[in-house]
Amino acid sequence: MRKHQAKAIGELLSDFFADNEPLREKLQVMRVQRAWGELLGSSIMQYTSGIYVRNRVFYVSLTSSVLRNELILSRERLIKSLNDHVGAQVIDNIVIR
Repeated sequence: MRKHQAKAIGELLSDFFADNEPLREKLQVMRVQRAWGELLGSSIMQYTSGIYVRNRVFYVSLTSSVLRNELILSRERLIKSLNDHVGAQVIDNIVIR
């Protein structure tokens, strides 16, 4: 049997997530959380104690006050970098605790 309408798995997944908005948003949130470690590296991750996203706000808990102050100063750049890494506007603000 021949398959006349064969599609690549990436194209099928893209179509599936395009039709399923809540699932696509959850996937993008997970990508942003993973991007934190990928963009900032393992040295920052060892001071990170909690990451979550709620209502388009990215919450990060840090154990180092010096690092917290440095990241607060570069908040806008972090928002842009995280959104660019995911390829969508997922977060609007970052709260660093």
